[in-house]
Amino acid sequence: MKSFKHLLSVAMLTTALVACEKKDEPAAPAVHELIIRGGTIVDGTGTPGFTGDVVVDGDRIVAVTRGTSDAKALRELDATGMTVTPGFINMLSWAPFSLMEDGRGMSDVLQGVTLEVMGEGSSMGPLNDAMKQTYIDLQGDIKFPIEWTSLGEYFAHMEMKGISPNIASFVGAETIRVHELGEDDVDPTPEQLDAMRALVRAAMKDGAMGVGSSLIYAPGTFAETDELIALTTEAAKCGGMYISHMRSEGGKLLEAIDELITISRESGAPAEIYHFKQGGKDNWDKIDGAIERVEAARAEGLKITADMYTYAAGATGLDAAMPTWVQAGGYEKWRERLQDPEIRARVAEEMKHPGDGWENLYADAGGADKALLMGFKNPELKKYTGMTLAEVAAERGTSPEETAMDLVIEDGSRVGVAYFLMKEENVKRAVGLPWMSFGSDGGAPATEGVFLKSATHPRAYGNFARLLGKYVRDEGATTLESAVHRLTAFPAGNLGIKDRGTLAEGQYADIVVFDAATIQDHSTYEKPHQYSTGVRDVFINGEQVVKGGEHTGAKPGRAVKGRGWTGWPDGGACTE
Repeated sequence: MKSFKHLLSVAMLTTALVACEKKDEPAAPAVHELIIRGGTIVDGTGTPGFTGDVVVDGDRIVAVTRGTSDAKALRELDATGMTVTPGFINMLSWAPFSLMEDGRGMSDVLQGVTLEVMGEGSSMGPLNDAMKQTYIDLQGDIKFPIEWTSLGEYFAHMEMKGISPNIASFVGAETIRVHELGEDDVDPTPEQLDAMRALVRAAMKDGAMGVGSSLIYAPGTFAETDELIALTTEAAKCGGMYISHMRSEGGKLLEAIDELITISRESGAPAEIYHFKQGGKDNWDKIDGAIERVEAARAEGLKITADMYTYAAGATGLDAAMPTWVQAGGYEKWRERLQDPEIRARVAEEMKHPGDGWENLYADAGGADKALLMGFKNPELKKYTGMTLAEVAAERGTSPEETAMDLVIEDGSRVGVAYFLMKEENVKRAVGLPWMSFGSDGGAPATEGVFLKSATHPRAYGNFARLLGKYVRDEGATTLESAVHRLTAFPAGNLGIKDRGTLAEGQYADIVVFDAATIQDHSTYEKPHQYSTGVRDVFINGEQVVKGGEHTGAKPGRAVKGRGWTGWPDGGACTE
């Protein structure tokens, strides 16, 4: 009878022999989850496209190959004849509200947008009780409770709610100011400024990308340069940047660029110009000076960039047609003042001329026939949607200026307006600038439900498809590779995002498959609620959200955090 020890030694020898035999056999090929085969890969780096495959497991890209890969997958997607790129980054998104109503982010996701970057001047945190109530009071067609206080809590709320696109946010300089100072035109005391700096630091640790300002609107306009430098310095200590709707995009455009460059230089933070433009016919020829200022700062070593939307009209509200002094203290005080005959007469007179110390988009656009009314809160006023201010004034029998003031009073809001401000040739030229990325400056609505109660600027449905169709394919304003780079890796780098923006091993699987020959925007000012076409498939964090041009209903979106976030393995980039 053989001993147990003998049997064990035989078993071990047998196992070793089998193992040796297996070493000589070729390893069985791994079976991956997904391979996107045979497309023209434009990987986001700006280099020429090539035919190849993209291999995905889970939420990450595990390989990008030139030519046909030998890899196998449970699912293979034929991309022959299609362009395959990283997901697009919307550098100026107003999707916080539309995503509350519909987390699918339809208008943007169907164009290939996989990351919505929010926070132009105001952000969804930090909020105090008074701010929460104001937000609720001013809600229009879309209504929702505010169940968070900090920016970090907002991120968690949206992830729990379920959203298709990823989201990121700057912390709003206006939000910080209102939190500590309210909405009046006042300067902070040293103690108040310290409290504001602490709020910025906390937001950076929550994952904010930096500080965002909007300096033509009250109360954000009341912030002076030194205040903005102080806030941005805190963001810079956490690896963040400064991004701004500058104090002027028209008559004082060049001076406003100088202020942004000063804030960057003094704070140590990179800086970006929101929706680069030259507003008003008298300012169209300032494009050369604007470009020269940015490029001189970049040559100096400062990281100055810009983003834009691909249209010649801007969209904002009737607040941009009235002096900021009448708006100090918030909407209710603004509305109260507009009912005083003496104040009304003064406001009407100031509306007719370029702003003295404020940005008058009404005058810059050329008057009431260049102001298209798009969004009302009051159901009784929605009949004016799609009409110009001049047409409504004629129907009411009042002057355009009086009509504008009456609409603000009656609607309980600033009223949404598109102003036709820019020169098409300037838009086309800006599209090709190497330091330009792209942002819709709009929400992510759907062609259904509550969204149909108001009009919107067509940029909400067409900004990115218009870039790739009109300006790349049809007009050759820039190359496909350059446009894709400035939709993906370039803004990701500006934001300090390391693992999104290119098609490469280890990157998150945010992927777009589109037909470069047919991609097209369809939204117009007259009929804005029309989806763009040409994007066939979209993957976000490895999950397919668009299949054959239709939304799948999937909501894999996540909050993408800045470098100061305390959740990073190194505890965040914030320094003292």
